[in-house]
Amino acid sequence: MNGRLLALLGVFAPLSIVTIGGGQTVIADMQRQVVDVHHWMTTAQFVNDFAIARMAPGPGSLLATLIGWQVAGFWGALAATLGLFGPTAFLMYGVAHLWKRHRGARWLTALESGLRPVAAGMIAAAVYVLLKGLDGGWLARAIAIVSTVLVMTTRIHALVLVVGGAAAFLALHAAGFV
Repeated sequence: MNGRLLALLGVFAPLSIVTIGGGQTVIADMQRQVVDVHHWMTTAQFVNDFAIARMAPGPGSLLATLIGWQVAGFWGALAATLGLFGPTAFLMYGVAHLWKRHRGARWLTALESGLRPVAAGMIAAAVYVLLKGLDGGWLARAIAIVSTVLVMTTRIHALVLVVGGAAAFLALHAAGFV
Protein backbone atom coordinates (compact mmCIF):
# COMPACT_ATOMS: atom_id res chain seq x y z
CA MET A 1 0.00 0.00 0.00
CA ASN A 2 2.76 2.48 0.92
CA GLY A 3 4.39 1.82 -2.44
CA ARG A 4 1.22 2.83 -4.25
CA LEU A 5 0.85 5.97 -2.14
CA LEU A 6 4.41 7.00 -2.96
CA ALA A 7 3.79 6.16 -6.62
CA LEU A 8 0.66 8.37 -6.61
CA LEU A 9 2.68 11.23 -5.10
CA GLY A 10 5.41 10.55 -7.65
CA VAL A 11 2.94 10.82 -10.51
CA PHE A 12 0.91 13.83 -9.38
CA ALA A 13 3.52 16.09 -7.72
CA PRO A 14 5.51 16.68 -10.95
CA LEU A 15 2.26 17.17 -12.88
CA SER A 16 1.31 19.81 -10.35
CA ILE A 17 4.28 21.96 -11.32
CA VAL A 18 3.50 21.89 -15.06
CA THR A 19 -0.20 22.76 -14.86
CA ILE A 20 0.26 25.90 -16.92
CA GLY A 21 -3.22 27.11 -17.83
CA GLY A 22 -5.10 24.94 -15.35
CA GLY A 23 -5.50 21.30 -14.41
CA GLN A 24 -6.85 20.29 -17.82
CA THR A 25 -3.40 20.87 -19.33
CA VAL A 26 -1.97 17.73 -17.70
CA ILE A 27 -4.79 15.34 -18.63
CA ALA A 28 -2.77 13.79 -21.48
CA ASP A 29 0.24 13.03 -19.29
CA MET A 30 -1.99 11.98 -16.41
CA GLN A 31 -3.63 9.44 -18.72
CA ARG A 32 -0.22 8.24 -19.94
CA GLN A 33 1.04 7.74 -16.38
CA VAL A 34 -2.11 6.13 -14.99
CA VAL A 35 -2.94 3.90 -17.98
CA ASP A 36 0.27 3.24 -19.91
CA VAL A 37 3.03 3.47 -17.29
CA HIS A 38 1.46 2.21 -14.04
CA HIS A 39 -1.50 0.23 -15.50
CA TRP A 40 -3.76 1.34 -12.66
CA MET A 41 -6.77 1.50 -15.00
CA THR A 42 -7.79 1.13 -18.63
CA THR A 43 -8.24 3.98 -21.08
CA ALA A 44 -12.02 3.55 -20.89
CA GLN A 45 -11.93 3.75 -17.09
CA PHE A 46 -9.81 6.91 -17.30
CA VAL A 47 -12.23 8.55 -19.74
CA ASN A 48 -15.15 7.58 -17.48
CA ASP A 49 -13.38 9.05 -14.45
CA PHE A 50 -12.68 12.20 -16.43
CA ALA A 51 -16.38 12.51 -17.29
CA ILE A 52 -17.37 12.00 -13.64
CA ALA A 53 -14.83 14.61 -12.49
CA ARG A 54 -16.10 17.13 -15.05
CA MET A 55 -19.75 16.59 -14.08
CA ALA A 56 -19.06 16.86 -10.34
CA PRO A 57 -19.03 20.28 -8.69
CA GLY A 58 -15.58 21.71 -8.07
CA PRO A 59 -12.41 21.83 -10.12
CA GLY A 60 -11.89 19.29 -12.90
CA SER A 61 -8.52 18.54 -11.31
CA LEU A 62 -10.40 16.43 -8.80
CA LEU A 63 -9.85 13.69 -11.38
CA ALA A 64 -6.62 13.04 -9.46
CA THR A 65 -8.62 12.44 -6.28
CA LEU A 66 -10.89 9.98 -8.08
CA ILE A 67 -7.90 8.13 -9.56
CA GLY A 68 -6.20 8.01 -6.16
CA TRP A 69 -9.38 6.61 -4.61
CA GLN A 70 -9.56 3.83 -7.19
CA VAL A 71 -5.88 2.99 -6.84
CA ALA A 72 -5.53 2.98 -3.05
CA GLY A 73 -8.79 4.01 -1.37
CA PHE A 74 -9.04 6.98 1.00
CA TRP A 75 -5.27 7.34 1.51
CA GLY A 76 -4.72 7.11 -2.24
CA ALA A 77 -7.24 9.89 -2.81
CA LEU A 78 -5.47 12.00 -0.20
CA ALA A 79 -2.01 11.28 -1.65
CA ALA A 80 -3.09 12.09 -5.22
CA THR A 81 -4.87 15.27 -4.15
CA LEU A 82 -1.94 16.50 -2.07
CA GLY A 83 0.42 15.55 -4.87
CA LEU A 84 -1.53 17.56 -7.43
CA PHE A 85 -2.45 20.59 -5.35
CA GLY A 86 0.38 20.86 -2.78
CA PRO A 87 3.41 21.78 -4.89
CA THR A 88 1.38 24.23 -6.97
CA ALA A 89 0.04 25.95 -3.86
CA PHE A 90 3.58 26.58 -2.59
CA LEU A 91 4.80 27.64 -6.03
CA MET A 92 1.87 30.01 -6.56
CA TYR A 93 2.55 31.73 -3.26
CA GLY A 94 6.04 32.63 -4.48
CA VAL A 95 4.90 33.50 -8.00
CA ALA A 96 2.13 35.77 -6.71
CA HIS A 97 4.72 37.66 -4.67
CA LEU A 98 6.95 38.07 -7.76
CA TRP A 99 4.01 39.12 -9.97
CA LYS A 100 2.97 41.78 -7.48
CA ARG A 101 6.51 43.04 -7.03
CA HIS A 102 7.32 43.24 -10.76
CA ARG A 103 3.90 44.20 -12.17
CA GLY A 104 4.22 45.67 -15.67
CA ALA A 105 7.83 44.52 -16.19
CA ARG A 106 8.72 43.60 -19.77
CA TRP A 107 10.06 40.18 -18.79
CA LEU A 108 6.81 39.39 -16.99
CA THR A 109 4.70 40.36 -20.01
CA ALA A 110 6.98 38.27 -22.27
CA LEU A 111 6.68 35.30 -19.91
CA GLU A 112 2.88 35.51 -19.87
CA SER A 113 2.78 35.75 -23.67
CA GLY A 114 5.13 32.80 -24.04
CA LEU A 115 3.14 30.55 -21.73
CA ARG A 116 -0.18 31.03 -23.54
CA PRO A 117 0.69 28.80 -26.53
CA VAL A 118 2.19 26.21 -24.17
CA ALA A 119 -1.09 26.02 -22.26
CA ALA A 120 -3.08 25.84 -25.51
CA GLY A 121 -0.90 23.00 -26.79
CA MET A 122 -1.27 21.05 -23.55
CA ILE A 123 -5.04 21.46 -23.67
CA ALA A 124 -5.05 20.26 -27.31
CA ALA A 125 -3.07 17.18 -26.25
CA ALA A 126 -5.63 16.46 -23.53
CA VAL A 127 -8.48 16.73 -26.06
CA TYR A 128 -6.67 14.33 -28.41
CA VAL A 129 -6.08 11.75 -25.65
CA LEU A 130 -9.67 11.92 -24.45
CA LEU A 131 -11.17 11.66 -27.94
CA LYS A 132 -8.85 8.78 -28.81
CA GLY A 133 -9.88 6.83 -25.69
CA LEU A 134 -13.60 7.51 -26.05
CA ASP A 135 -15.77 4.39 -26.29
CA GLY A 136 -18.42 4.49 -29.00
CA GLY A 137 -16.29 4.98 -32.10
CA TRP A 138 -16.79 7.73 -34.66
CA LEU A 139 -20.29 8.55 -33.43
CA ALA A 140 -19.19 9.26 -29.86
CA ARG A 141 -16.32 11.41 -31.17
CA ALA A 142 -18.66 13.33 -33.49
CA ILE A 143 -21.12 13.96 -30.65
CA ALA A 144 -18.28 15.13 -28.40
CA ILE A 145 -16.94 17.53 -31.05
CA VAL A 146 -20.39 18.93 -31.91
CA SER A 147 -21.21 19.33 -28.21
CA THR A 148 -17.94 21.17 -27.61
CA VAL A 149 -18.59 23.55 -30.48
CA LEU A 150 -22.15 24.20 -29.25
CA VAL A 151 -21.01 24.84 -25.67
CA MET A 152 -18.40 27.30 -26.92
CA THR A 153 -20.60 29.17 -29.40
CA THR A 154 -24.08 29.14 -27.85
CA ARG A 155 -25.73 29.45 -24.48
CA ILE A 156 -27.06 25.88 -24.49
CA HIS A 157 -26.59 24.28 -21.09
CA ALA A 158 -24.11 21.39 -21.04
CA LEU A 159 -26.67 19.03 -19.46
CA VAL A 160 -29.02 19.57 -22.42
CA LEU A 161 -26.17 18.53 -24.70
CA VAL A 162 -25.45 15.45 -22.59
CA VAL A 163 -29.08 14.34 -22.84
CA GLY A 164 -29.24 15.24 -26.55
CA GLY A 165 -25.99 13.41 -27.29
CA ALA A 166 -27.17 10.31 -25.44
CA ALA A 167 -30.50 10.38 -27.30
CA ALA A 168 -28.75 10.79 -30.66
CA PHE A 169 -26.36 7.96 -29.85
CA LEU A 170 -29.17 5.63 -28.77
CA ALA A 171 -31.32 6.51 -31.81
CA LEU A 172 -28.48 5.91 -34.27
CA HIS A 173 -27.52 2.72 -32.45
CA ALA A 174 -31.10 1.45 -32.60
CA ALA A 175 -31.24 2.32 -36.32
CA GLY A 176 -28.15 0.18 -36.91
CA PHE A 177 -25.66 2.96 -37.73
CA VAL A 178 -23.36 1.97 -34.86
